[in-house]
Formats: sequence, C-alpha cells, structure tokens
Amino acid sequence: MEFVSRVLDGSIAYNARGEPLGRSFFGGRISQDDRIDRLEEVSLLDGCSRRQLRAIARISDVVEVPSGSVLARAGDAGEEFFVILDGHARVEVSPRKRSRLGPGQYFGEMSLLDGGPRSASVVAETPLRLLVIKRRNFSTLLREAPELAQNLMTTLSRRVRHAEAGLND
Repeated sequence: MEFVSRVLDGSIAYNARGEPLGRSFFGGRISQDDRIDRLEEVSLLDGCSRRQLRAIARISDVVEVPSGSVLARAGDAGEEFFVILDGHARVEVSPRKRSRLGPGQYFGEMSLLDGGPRSASVVAETPLRLLVIKRRNFSTLLREAPELAQNLMTTLSRRVRHAEAGLND
C-alpha cells in the first residue's frame, strides 16, 4: 500500500511526459478511451452512460506496481478503488479463503463508497498495471453528478437482491 500511496501522492518522480520514472513493466500508455473501455467492464458501473464513464476516467490514475506489493490490507481504512488492467493479484480474506483477480476485475469498491476498513488483503502476484480511483475524487464527482449516484445505487440494489436470492435457495 505504501508504494501505491507514494505514486498517488506524487512522492515518486515523473518524467516530462507525466510517466513514473523507473522500470515500466508494461509497454504503452493507457488513453482516455482505453480507460473508458475498461470501466465499461466493471459491473459496479453497469448503469453508467458513456458520459459518466468519461467523467470517472478523468479522475482515474494509471499505476504500475511490482510483484509482491501490498495494495490493500484487511482492517486498514480504504481510500482507493482498483481495476486491474494487466497482471494478477491474490485476495486473502482468511488463511483458508483466497482467490485470484486478473485483468478486468476490480476491488476496493466498498471502501470507495463508504471509506470503511478493507475486508480483505490484496497482494500483487505479478507486476500489475491498475486503474486507481481515489475516494476523495469520486465523492466530489458524485456531488457534481447526482445521476451517477442514482445509477450506482440501482446497481448495488440489484447486487444485494441477487445475493439475498442466493441465500434463500
């Protein structure tokens, strides 16, 4: 988490093109249209229009982290939402409950919305390229675009209903 925080707070140096100095694990830049396309894959954002996705893409950062980086630690306050662009991460809910995330998958959505503690730890299994959205920026966006908040509430409501239906089966 410290590495990601340092990238996001600007304490890691950038070159004249705005790219982090040091080793890049992945070639090429991620364009605004590529960010929007990747955000379209995020089920949390299913109800969002292309215009809303463009606004979300504008507040996102592309971050590369090396293998072994801790991106989230269970119990710590969460301030970012992550979409994996390239690479794989390991999610550890408990010593027995682990899963793997890859490109197109995301984590940190609950903390993005409520700022509560992380429910799992997430560690980069490989070098990762991530789309990162800070909670502070997302909260500002929700205030500026209330229709986006409505879309998110509708999507979350559908997810809760689906989860409840699964419990009743």
